[in-house]
Amino acid sequence: MRLFERFLFGSAATLAVMGAAHAADLPVKKAVPIEYVRVCTAYGAGFFYIPGTDTCLRISGRARFEGGYQTSYSRQAANGGDTSGYRGQLRINLDARTQTAYGTLRAFARLDAASRTGTIHSGTQLRIAQAYGALGVDERGRSQQYVNVDKAFIQFAGLTAGRASSFFDFYAHDFEFYGATAGSDNSSTNLLAYTATFGDGVSATLSIEDPVFTRSPVFAPTGSTPAISPVYVGYADGVPSRYGNVDSVQRSRLPDFVAALRVDQAWGSAQLSAATHEINVGNLSTATATGAGGVLTGIPHTNSVQGWAVQGGVKINAPAVSAGDALYLQGAYANGGQMYIGYCMVAGCYAQANSGWDGQKFNQPFVDATINPFTGQLQTSAGFSTVASYLHYWSPEWRSALFGSYGELGFTRSARLAQGTLFGLSNPNGGNAFGSSAVGVPGTRFYQLSEALRDTYQFVVGASLIWSPVSDLDIGVEAFYTQVGVKSGRVIDSDKSPTAYANVAGINSGAFVPRTATQDSLTQIRFRVQRDF
Repeated sequence: MRLFERFLFGSAATLAVMGAAHAADLPVKKAVPIEYVRVCTAYGAGFFYIPGTDTCLRISGRARFEGGYQTSYSRQAANGGDTSGYRGQLRINLDARTQTAYGTLRAFARLDAASRTGTIHSGTQLRIAQAYGALGVDERGRSQQYVNVDKAFIQFAGLTAGRASSFFDFYAHDFEFYGATAGSDNSSTNLLAYTATFGDGVSATLSIEDPVFTRSPVFAPTGSTPAISPVYVGYADGVPSRYGNVDSVQRSRLPDFVAALRVDQAWGSAQLSAATHEINVGNLSTATATGAGGVLTGIPHTNSVQGWAVQGGVKINAPAVSAGDALYLQGAYANGGQMYIGYCMVAGCYAQANSGWDGQKFNQPFVDATINPFTGQLQTSAGFSTVASYLHYWSPEWRSALFGSYGELGFTRSARLAQGTLFGLSNPNGGNAFGSSAVGVPGTRFYQLSEALRDTYQFVVGASLIWSPVSDLDIGVEAFYTQVGVKSGRVIDSDKSPTAYANVAGINSGAFVPRTATQDSLTQIRFRVQRDF
């Protein structure tokens, strides 16, 4: 037995030694090294190196709630009558930067998405396909979902290419919630630009920009889709007797050309901007002319014209009053480019005529040009805007903004008179197929009261109070008052006299007396909670 036990123990020992020797011959697997994310300090806080690259990336964003209230004077069942609205918004920012022999290579992208209802919905966003009416419980189109590529651009060696803010802009509602004041604020456009820097904070930029986002319509009185503008193509004894239709939908041919000269120094900033904007429409229809008698004469092709705009602005830092205080002053003038003066900011842009709230007494015209029916050529509108805005810090946690603007938009007297003669030929026997776009026959009572192509003004004044109890958290309220009006005479009050534009003959004869107004106004209040991260 002892002999057998010794044999077993010896065999086990031998196997153990052999196993150890064999294990020593096996390759040893080394642990894969862990590449930790490294902080990048070259471009400020929040950047880190993308693993395996020398590119620094910063991910940031925003969450926002807004609730709003505005006065509503609507007397019509179809005018909505909403006095409140709500919005929840998210924003994601990606900022990637790489140092190269030519300087910093940067790519920046910003995505906005939101859900909004009631008074906080946007016809402007719908018109440029950045917002969509929600389906289901909202049968009035006042619920919207939207996703907007707000920014997506590359910067390299002075070049900026992609979707970015227009280089024409300066103040761009820097101190406001709603953005009610007049002034250019083209925050998302497609562009290709080059910026040269000269030292001491001085720079100059030349930019080629997408004309779609600064385009207002050419006046089309018929209200048809697609838009058409009637012109005279036949005369009887020197009097217009027949008309055809020009396709007045604008074409994209030339980009907008923008130039800006800017200085940024310790005292603040200043900028001079200029822009050109082509107005280019289609051809005369080959369909049979409307009307009878006289001789068909035809009409020359509608030539394109170059609208233009200029703007000057200054921002003055006021640390002597309080750290963070600043004052903006800005003025702009445009001919054939009303978007560059931001005259449509309250009512909403990209529409021939629009109102800023339910039950507004009359629409404001926002067209860049009309087509003269006698010559077939474009006649541009002209306008200006001025803005002032001051931000004051009561303490590091509390701040307020006070802002205001004034602007005007007008048309030449001959442009409105020409459209008036066209109304008489197109609408015989006192009819009106043009609706509220009807100018009326010159010399009649309706011509004096119609809203189409009237010279208008608007002013805005407002203020805000914001509390920031901790870093990157804002809780605030903003209120503003805006008034719009006609520069002279009176205008039909479509809220109190909703059938006026269907009673042209009655207005001219005195059988129908519409209610009229010289101005209308609105007060709006917004509450906001916003966290940036």
